[in-house]
Amino acid sequence: MILKELSEAIGVSGKEDAVRRIVLNAIDGHADPIRIDALGSVTATRPASQPNRPRVMLAAHMDEIGFMITGYDSSGLIHFTNVGGIDERILPGLRVKIGPDLIPGVIVWTPIHKNRDQNTVKLSSLRIDIGATKKDEASGKVKRGDRVAFDSQFIEIGQTMLRGKSFDDRAGCSLLVDVLRGGPYACEVLAAFTVQEEIGLRGAQVAAQASTPDVAIALEGTTAHDVPNASADVDDAREVNPACRLGAGPVLTVMDRSLIVHPPLLNFLRQSADQHEIPYQLKTALGGGTDAGGIHITNAGVPSAVISLPCRYIHSPAAYLSRTDYDNALKLIQAALNTLTFEAVKPI
Repeated sequence: MILKELSEAIGVSGKEDAVRRIVLNAIDGHADPIRIDALGSVTATRPASQPNRPRVMLAAHMDEIGFMITGYDSSGLIHFTNVGGIDERILPGLRVKIGPDLIPGVIVWTPIHKNRDQNTVKLSSLRIDIGATKKDEASGKVKRGDRVAFDSQFIEIGQTMLRGKSFDDRAGCSLLVDVLRGGPYACEVLAAFTVQEEIGLRGAQVAAQASTPDVAIALEGTTAHDVPNASADVDDAREVNPACRLGAGPVLTVMDRSLIVHPPLLNFLRQSADQHEIPYQLKTALGGGTDAGGIHITNAGVPSAVISLPCRYIHSPAAYLSRTDYDNALKLIQAALNTLTFEAVKPI
């Protein structure tokens, strides 16, 4: 697992360079050919060990949510906008890193005791403070268009819990690296470490059009719902949405806003998990989307599915992930690559 290195790397959408370098180094010698496409996604191929098996695209996106510099106040505070989906409520007081020089900053908001009319946090009212005292000083350190990422450290908590930023989707990237380092597999593996997922599933569409897979599986991080519910009794707090929680296994999507998972492929993955005694969960919430949403409508259509890792506090600087879920997801992916057939994904 190289999740620590991937998590701490900065790769806001459209500027995935640092993550790409880590991926290229990690898979060197484990796939052939390895290419970088026109948008910056990394694609890598592992040959099939058995004939007449599907060509399976495994996609994980390298980019993370973050921000972009848009301007400056005369006082030296910096304006910014979001890149990808971010909940403004978590932002005041957070540490960030800006641009190629990783300039440190803090997101600031007018303190509540100075303006009690501020009942909600709006991105337009936030600024980044880098310690500058005037506009020229700020603009000399960071430029418009510079990306901004959370300043966060990866840590292991106990034997099974991992904490860090950008688990969506560096956890998927780490899984895909582990897949390429393993094998051989009965199916041909078309690995794609994609760009710009958080702003529209763009890199995956280009990669799928070029690789023309028979089947695709997106490897993702998804929202865990085992969080406090103010309206629930204490004894019921863990049952708010027991279908997706840490430690209960990888998550198989049934439907989200970007796709309806190919029913025969979903059934195959469920049967594979049962056969190998791998716990799994089903995701039926209709929010969110993944690279599979872009892949499944490319070329003449690609039967697609999603295997996700549940993460608490996703899209924040401190997400939580279970190492047990990670290990079980890897087992399920590898089992699928060794047993998948064309018949298994044939529409009924």
